[in-house]
Amino acid sequence: MSHSAEPLPMTSRRSGPLKGEAKVPGDKSISHRALILGALSVGETHITGLLEGQDVLDTAKAMQAFGAQVERLGEGEWKVNGVGVGGFSEPEGVIDCGNSGTGVRLIMGAMATSPITATFTGDASLSRRPMGRVTDPLELFGCEVTAREGKRLPVTIKGAAESVPVRYKTPVASAQIKSAVLLAGLNAPGQTVVIEAEPTRDHTERMLAGFGATITTEVTDEGRVITLTGRPELKPQPVAVPRDPSSAAFPVAAALIVPGSEIRVPGVSRNPTRDGLYVTLLEMGADITFENPREEGGEPVADLLVRHGPLKGVTVPPERAASMIDEFPILSVIACFATGTTVMQGVHELRVKESDRIEAMATGLRANGASVEETQDTMTVHGSGGLRGGASAVTHLDHRIAMSFLVAGLASEQPVSVDDGSPIATSFPDFLPLMKALGADIA
Repeated sequence: MSHSAEPLPMTSRRSGPLKGEAKVPGDKSISHRALILGALSVGETHITGLLEGQDVLDTAKAMQAFGAQVERLGEGEWKVNGVGVGGFSEPEGVIDCGNSGTGVRLIMGAMATSPITATFTGDASLSRRPMGRVTDPLELFGCEVTAREGKRLPVTIKGAAESVPVRYKTPVASAQIKSAVLLAGLNAPGQTVVIEAEPTRDHTERMLAGFGATITTEVTDEGRVITLTGRPELKPQPVAVPRDPSSAAFPVAAALIVPGSEIRVPGVSRNPTRDGLYVTLLEMGADITFENPREEGGEPVADLLVRHGPLKGVTVPPERAASMIDEFPILSVIACFATGTTVMQGVHELRVKESDRIEAMATGLRANGASVEETQDTMTVHGSGGLRGGASAVTHLDHRIAMSFLVAGLASEQPVSVDDGSPIATSFPDFLPLMKALGADIA
């Protein structure tokens, strides 16, 4: 399965019990950061378990364009010979980040305080997404930004020749904004400070510390205050990428809603800033057991044993949204198969992801017989214990929308189709063979 210009319609049908082991890909967030921090280190960083989806491959190409040596050694195994903080060279061509909002925003941050110029672009979906939320704080460091109307791609950044440290309070809960500012702060003198009112995924902080940066986090009345000391010499590290909890959500959801199912998902990250979906599923009564808890690559992981069973509707509080922002589409599918009403609060960020995910899921679920209501910041699903199906959903070039509706069709009365499954390759290139191996009827 590869992302291409040609749409790839797909259909899923009611399936028998799903059984077996689902070895989902490496965590996408950590994979991006491993490549970028490896490129900003002096020496060789060895990475295992790297997600080889298109989003991450685009970041690998970008690091090569900025002067790092990036080489694939085998499946999921890569090495990066970095150029050090402030060592990026000016790329010869445009940096194409494809579909990846994480990739483009983090790379912008990593180069914004080096005296070089780079132009960034992406696919049609990424080109619709707002970049001002990242370029605005980056300009505080002294770089110059030129963008299309609405601060959208293509974006050209002329890096700061004389960068200054920044103290920045994030206006929305976004790990991408926080991470871009911290990466820019690496090549700024003194201390760069990021303040976030709501905690977001903390992979950047954990990995910066692992690579030798001096970084502290303190909880104050203002929120989480993260302080980074600039101009460190990052030391290359072995990075073992845990399996992605956002990717695991799809086989987990399928097992929960397809009668008779029982699957195991090994080595999934249990990072508390990414764990909101699993907290919510347990509240819904999901039969999930977390076995063999351990730490890999500085991240807590566990093996998930998932069985089908009855589910009930719940209210997801807004303070949990940041820890499960990518999982709301698949949660809205699970909610259809629960009994009672599920209310998802604090989900406004979904409107500026790869697509307006609230609108896309609500429209597609209604077409398939669900009762769904939405506001700017909430999504409500009135679960009836099942879904009629029988309709096609528009994915808007969004991989999570595509996978969510394909999972829905596995337990619906009638088949569910998507107009284009090709974007799934950006984050989960083995989705189709993995699900088929479990017994899913998807084609």
